[in-house]
Amino acid sequence: MAFIKRKERSKERFSLLLLDLEEYYFEQHTVYHVTTSSAKKRKIRGSLKVCSKSIIFEPEDHVEPILKVCFCVYLIKENNVVAPYRVERGDSTFLFHLEVSSKTEDVVQTLLQLHRASCLDKLGDQTAMIAANLQSRLARTSFDKNSFQNVSEIPHMECEAEMVTPLVTNPGHVCITDQSLYFQPLNGYPEQVVRIELHRVKQIYKRRHGLRPLGLEVFCTENDFCSDIYLKFYKTSDRNDLYYYIATFLENHMVEHTAESYMLQWQRGHLSNYQYLLHLNNLADRSGNDLSQYPVFPWIIADYNSTELDMMNPATFRDLSKPVGALNKERLERLLSRYRDMPDPRFMYGSHYSSPGYVLFYLVRVAPEHMLCLQNGRYDNADRMFNSIGETWKNCLEGATDFKELIPDFYGNDPSFLLNCLSLDLGKRQGGSSVQDVVLPPWAADASDFLQKSQKALESQYVSEHLHEWIDLVFGFKQKGSEAVAAHNVFHPLTYEGGIDCDSIEDPNEKIAMLIQILEFGQTPTQLFTTPHPQRITPRFQSISRTPSVNTPLNDEDSSFEDLTEETRRLAWNNIAKLKLMSTHKIHKEAVTGIAVTRTASSVFTTSQDSTLKMFSRESNGLQRSMSFSNMALSSCLMLPEDKAVVCSSWDNNVYFYSIPFGRRQDTLMGHDDAISKMCWKDNQLYTASWDSTVKVWQCDSADIANNKRCQFQLLAEFEHEAGVNTINLNPAGTLLVSGTKDGTVTIWDTSSSVQLHQVHCHSGKIHDVAFSPDSRHILSVGEDSCLKVIDVQTGMMISSVQADEEQRCFCWDGNTVLSGGQSGHLQVLDLLSTPNIITKITVITGGEDKQIIFWKLDC
Repeated sequence: MAFIKRKERSKERFSLLLLDLEEYYFEQHTVYHVTTSSAKKRKIRGSLKVCSKSIIFEPEDHVEPILKVCFCVYLIKENNVVAPYRVERGDSTFLFHLEVSSKTEDVVQTLLQLHRASCLDKLGDQTAMIAANLQSRLARTSFDKNSFQNVSEIPHMECEAEMVTPLVTNPGHVCITDQSLYFQPLNGYPEQVVRIELHRVKQIYKRRHGLRPLGLEVFCTENDFCSDIYLKFYKTSDRNDLYYYIATFLENHMVEHTAESYMLQWQRGHLSNYQYLLHLNNLADRSGNDLSQYPVFPWIIADYNSTELDMMNPATFRDLSKPVGALNKERLERLLSRYRDMPDPRFMYGSHYSSPGYVLFYLVRVAPEHMLCLQNGRYDNADRMFNSIGETWKNCLEGATDFKELIPDFYGNDPSFLLNCLSLDLGKRQGGSSVQDVVLPPWAADASDFLQKSQKALESQYVSEHLHEWIDLVFGFKQKGSEAVAAHNVFHPLTYEGGIDCDSIEDPNEKIAMLIQILEFGQTPTQLFTTPHPQRITPRFQSISRTPSVNTPLNDEDSSFEDLTEETRRLAWNNIAKLKLMSTHKIHKEAVTGIAVTRTASSVFTTSQDSTLKMFSRESNGLQRSMSFSNMALSSCLMLPEDKAVVCSSWDNNVYFYSIPFGRRQDTLMGHDDAISKMCWKDNQLYTASWDSTVKVWQCDSADIANNKRCQFQLLAEFEHEAGVNTINLNPAGTLLVSGTKDGTVTIWDTSSSVQLHQVHCHSGKIHDVAFSPDSRHILSVGEDSCLKVIDVQTGMMISSVQADEEQRCFCWDGNTVLSGGQSGHLQVLDLLSTPNIITKITVITGGEDKQIIFWKLDC
């Protein structure tokens, strides 16, 4: 309960929760409330809060109620008790004397201006006038640099923003220095300044707020969804500038995590199911500070009637492959019938599985003020309250409009949300009983026991085997599009990012109404996975699965990929024409550009023009990871020694180092002025070829990479060309480098002296691939002109040329026989130095523009 923790820091009775939704607290003044309710006048000292839609008087004496004056008068916390607001109607007159009389005129002018705004007929006009008042106040003030903790701090940028807490936002000024991030509230509440030291920051996340890219959340602790500050900016550019400044500052200190890296840790058992779900929620814009995007957890248990909970019985658990709305077949049929007759945009469910109302439904006993704020000072009807876990589950199965999931608190360690520890008067039910503690299922001895058994169920064998199916629905590929329709997982367009473009709505009243509806209706998490989520690798002591999972690993007659690695290292060339198709896997959305294989052949890494690096796993015979480093194509990849890292080149001019054990980007080399096309590695030296017409040599210690340390890249040499370099290759000893350019030129270089040995213009178009023979005596090149050329290294003379019947894109060879891949996807086997005839032709390629990787084995 993130916001409950944060609330403990202040014992003031006043809270921003006393404001209406979309209301701002501007300023406060010490006043005396003069009352004539008794026989003699009384002067009650307190604080007058000037807000955008009301004024609030907070007496110093806690016995006196807080007064909120807008169109009617609310009496709040009478006798210091949290209860529904009491409304005092009629022609009430309130007299306040300011302690500093010189400020009276300014306060009166402010109140008159805000009163004029409240009298406007249209909500959009009211909001616009209040927003203008707010922006005027922000423009007249600035961050007070006397608040700097250290006089030596150097400010980097300052802008306006709002600090977001559950249901309320607080405007003010943001300032970031070389040491700290500061937020100074316009009203000085709850503190004059909030300070976060940059060296303490563990994670920063860009956030959507109201489906707009305006939020930024900062965490100084890990494995928690309680952040240190959540800021909402008025401009996306301000948010991005601040994000990149902090990210740059923390580059050497902060560990970068992605959904894929967490997925890997979870698959291998390094993260519990609970921890993994928390991380996914965090990455998907779910925040404890935003009730419209509060972390969402699944219903796990389906049995709330038994006296014992049988964790080995599949019937104990909810079907995680279906959304809550599809668990009841009869209800689903009614919903589908309505869906088929509905005009566009169609949706199956009229309410979401997570919204502010649902979150506070569960947390009303520990967050009553939040519920009162959301519902205009009232609790819900007693019979609709969170009275019983079993009743709530039953209603989620049978109710016409109830499809809610759970929140993390159901699997945490604090049972207080199930108990009426505050002795709240939450009303009486129809039978006359008052609402007290939540009624627990028979198998739970008490609230703590309920949480312990819920935790055990979440980490059970059944849930570990099926949790990926629920992740597909909420965070994955079944969240949108045709897959969502097939999974009966279609919600209102308002809940999806991009579903409604509020910025395109011109009418201010319609726009405000839409934004409020978005905030109150709930929002679908940001999509994290676009392909099926892999199943967890779990020890199968006893299988209790109902049906095989969609992603159950496939068994093959020959489970080894040894032949694949041998194909590139020591192929049985005399049997190369006997390649036999093993399997095909379409794992990319665009052409495959590179393949790298671990020494044990357990994993295959591929790059693609779709900008992703993907890992195909031997154990599961399926895709295990997918990573994206930029929005531009990746052009090649290579495996570093010890199988600790994969290096990827990109069209964005950068080289990315991906740590395999840690499942994250480890380092970035910004090395060229144009796209990087190909790379080679030898003895801690990285060779990079680029369309900027250079090949660069970088010193980089692979031991640092293996130990998860950042490399100190040192530029050792630069080879200049007259055209963009499309490909490079090293001889086995690493003493010679060959490059192929876009103008058809092959150049041979001495790597020790950086001297050019030979330059041969041998192709009429760009060169696709070049390679030395194993004995370094010859070089083979293939190009756009459909020719294969053999060059003698010692003389630089072309000694053989073969015209293929189509353009060849890549190859491997033993110095005589060549296995090459053509433009159409065919493999060709040729004997270059004996006879130019094509020996055989096969109809697929190992990785190409058909977006597939295909595995072959030699049928010797």
